[in-house]
Amino acid sequence: MKQFVNSIFSLVAIMVVTVFVGCAPKADPNAQIISFDGKAEGVLFEGIGLVNGGGATSVLLKDYPEPQRSQILDMVYKPFTGASVSSLFVEIPGDGNSTQGSMPSHMHTREDLNYSRGYTWWIMKEAAKRNPDLTLDGTAWSAPHWVGNGNFWSQDAADYYVKWLEGLRDVYGLKFSAIGCRNEKGQDYRFVKLFRKTLDANGFEDLEIHAFDNWYDSKLDFVFDMEKDPELRDAIDIIGGHVFYEEAPLKPEPQAAALRMGKRIWDTEDHVYKKGFDALISIVECFNRNFVKYGIAKTINWYDIAGIYPLEPYSEDPPTILAYEPWSGHFKVREALWGYAHYGQFCKVGWEYLPDGCVDLSKGGNMVTLRSGRDYSVIIQTKGAKEPQQIYVKVGSGLKHKALCLWKSNREEQFVQCEDVKLQGGVFTLELEPNTVYSLSTTRGQQKATFDVPESQPFPMPYRDNFDQYTKPEQRGYLPLYTADICGAFEVVPSPDGKGKALQQVVATRTNSWGPDWRHYTIIGDRAWGDYEVSAKVWLKQGDKAGLMGHIENVGTGYGIVPKCYYMDIDDKGNCQLVISRGKKDKRKLVGDAEQQALIKKMNDMSVGGELLLDECKIKDFDPKQWHKLSLRFEGTNVIGLVDEKEVLRAQSALYPRGMAGLIVGQEGMAISTPYFDDLIIKTIGASDPAPTPMNEKQEPLYP
Repeated sequence: MKQFVNSIFSLVAIMVVTVFVGCAPKADPNAQIISFDGKAEGVLFEGIGLVNGGGATSVLLKDYPEPQRSQILDMVYKPFTGASVSSLFVEIPGDGNSTQGSMPSHMHTREDLNYSRGYTWWIMKEAAKRNPDLTLDGTAWSAPHWVGNGNFWSQDAADYYVKWLEGLRDVYGLKFSAIGCRNEKGQDYRFVKLFRKTLDANGFEDLEIHAFDNWYDSKLDFVFDMEKDPELRDAIDIIGGHVFYEEAPLKPEPQAAALRMGKRIWDTEDHVYKKGFDALISIVECFNRNFVKYGIAKTINWYDIAGIYPLEPYSEDPPTILAYEPWSGHFKVREALWGYAHYGQFCKVGWEYLPDGCVDLSKGGNMVTLRSGRDYSVIIQTKGAKEPQQIYVKVGSGLKHKALCLWKSNREEQFVQCEDVKLQGGVFTLELEPNTVYSLSTTRGQQKATFDVPESQPFPMPYRDNFDQYTKPEQRGYLPLYTADICGAFEVVPSPDGKGKALQQVVATRTNSWGPDWRHYTIIGDRAWGDYEVSAKVWLKQGDKAGLMGHIENVGTGYGIVPKCYYMDIDDKGNCQLVISRGKKDKRKLVGDAEQQALIKKMNDMSVGGELLLDECKIKDFDPKQWHKLSLRFEGTNVIGLVDEKEVLRAQSALYPRGMAGLIVGQEGMAISTPYFDDLIIKTIGASDPAPTPMNEKQEPLYP
């Protein structure tokens, strides 16, 4: 720790460039002269990485066929292939929405425990298999309501975490190096203290805690209280915050307080929401800036692989790979991935930053230097530079004076190997172009892997899933193909009639949600669909309500999950309704006949969803405890609802002319319906019911 503190003080105090005179080759008079020495004291590099989570970010990745599924994982996690990230940060699933949907918890209730749900265990296992040196970290966004009876900061939460960590260790043979208290939900000193005690009491003494992982301007002000409270100081090993850029930078006062206590600072979630090459260079800028300006030696970006539907929020700009089509195997590598490669293929956790080689460039951009033994790498970006600039780099003792490999990215070409850079008299020079990324290293083995990617294809229509093909649902995390839960957990379970399998929404209460809640629902299909019919059988228990969704245009902003769509539902008494969910900010005019418009004018928004009742009815002599077929049909501007093949609901509206399909359940206060669904069918209008869509034999299970 003394070495770390001294190194950081050295970084803060010596952020100057040493000028060498009379060295060969001769420097251009305008060149920036930089020198570093291998015997100088370094600062431990703790990794660059990605988040898997903050929503169900890989829910469609799990359904990809081989070899494409493995290729996608290789491109992110396998060393010397693509991104080669050194750290993976996962969301500990908690049943509630956390930006891009929800993932099933290992403990839906206090008495429940299951280490096969969802795909997060699988992601960690696959990533660690590719890179055994990968560091693992994580925290919760949402959690089941029973945790603290709605108050997350509780002994329940500490115990909940321990149960998850035990599964990670005992079932999957993996361990975290660090863990957060909760993602972006404020701070609680009492909790972090009891969390430390709970971890220690259960065999996790070596697991470091980072806190409190918030993003706002005052996110690190709690470090001043750590100086006054020894128990708080000892409970928090690492100061964690999000997004250290101009709008909420790391202030010098908390930075100095952290240094006084010998605490490292991590950027546990940064956001580079850029397109194309701008994403690549901004990723490198972020990593470089965090060390050059703040001494932050570990940065994690949100998020890794977009295994989601394109209509979901943040589906394109942050991730490295777009994996929208498991039915076709098609995927797309974004330029962003090669930004990570400029770091990941040139250094590993355990290397050290050489502070004298970590500088801002005089004409725009910055540079870092890292070393391992006598090997070293230099990573440079020139974002915003207006003209070329030359650097004159003196490599001191203790480092190899051999030729350096050189890899380069600009707007035209990404991660391209260039001619080696040779040293003369321990010096190399490099002409830097504006808006370009460079990585130089004495190491070798870097490569730009590519794969033959199948052609893009639309979602298969017609589509039918009766869920009987999942004979061992635990092997697939209890999740069917292609559904993406936005809130709650729709899991494959034994059918209530004892015949085969069905799909059930199993979360019976509201959650400790990271963001604003709405009803529990899941989506499937293609946002380009216009005229079609979606149907499913439903089985209702007492108090249940179940329904179908269609023409889903979006699923909210990421912080909020109210969809723009139509839905019909029915309760256990036979009450049936047809509703448009449009959000209060959607002011587009509904199109319908005069009677319809008159009805709408009389209606007020029923909830935060901006829901408008379009039609309703009551089914006579309705018996809920048997299968009933619901159908929602879109034909032109007509929206039609059927129960057991009989039309019972009808409206006319052109507000949402196309979109995906989905399943939805009802709620009453804290209680959430847990009905069963079976025989999901999506087809064109008037077509006969298709045979069940077979699973691709190359869609391999997640678990043994």
